[in-house]
Amino acid sequence: MKIGIIGTGSIGSLLAKKLSKAGHQVKVTNTRAMPELEKMATSLGANAATIHEVVNDVDAIIFSMPFNAYRDLPKDLLKEVPQDVVVMDTSNYYPFRDGKLPELEQISESEYISEILNRPLIKVFNNMLEGTLKYKGKAAGAQDRVAISIAGDNDKHKKVVAALVDLTGFDTVDAGSLAESWRQQPGTPAYCTEINEVELKQALADAEKGKAPAVRDFIMDNLMKLDSWPSYEEILAGNRLYEMGRRK
Repeated sequence: MKIGIIGTGSIGSLLAKKLSKAGHQVKVTNTRAMPELEKMATSLGANAATIHEVVNDVDAIIFSMPFNAYRDLPKDLLKEVPQDVVVMDTSNYYPFRDGKLPELEQISESEYISEILNRPLIKVFNNMLEGTLKYKGKAAGAQDRVAISIAGDNDKHKKVVAALVDLTGFDTVDAGSLAESWRQQPGTPAYCTEINEVELKQALADAEKGKAPAVRDFIMDNLMKLDSWPSYEEILAGNRLYEMGRRK
């Protein structure tokens, strides 16, 4: 497949490297000057592209950007992109970083992003930590393989996304429509807790929409009280606090 990735942060860069290694043609873009982008792309096994080049002549597009950066994208970015191109969103909303957005009390985070992009999309790769993606991938069929959920309204596109997730070393669970993608947002049992397929299905079913924002903020408040930015293990432990309480 030909895949364009917008954003080369922790998740975007790891996806570029893994998918390139799996044999896909990957091109990446970010906000850096082209010489620096080219150097980074080469290290990932990908090609550098401008923001408009990265969405041109591809089979799939992965948006892996901070939540508050989407409104800075060109308004016509996806206007000429065919409807059969799979569009993925990996973002998460955190008020302390992204500002207060009252709209998210009514719709899911990815519905909000979908409206900005004026495009249907699949929510994926948002409920795993950098360390999970980097270290915890296993071959298909391996015991206790970590699972992540995908949400969206196009079953054909979901199958494509599930195949890509499998290549990165993880199982998938269908979380339902994009409107139901709140079940894998921060503060829910399915969010960055490194659980298997059976556990993830139960976590998605047990999610409580009204409680998720408070849980998200509670976890972040505790992590930010640490003397330095928390490690992958500390963030995972923080997210699991709620999950462990839910199981009791």
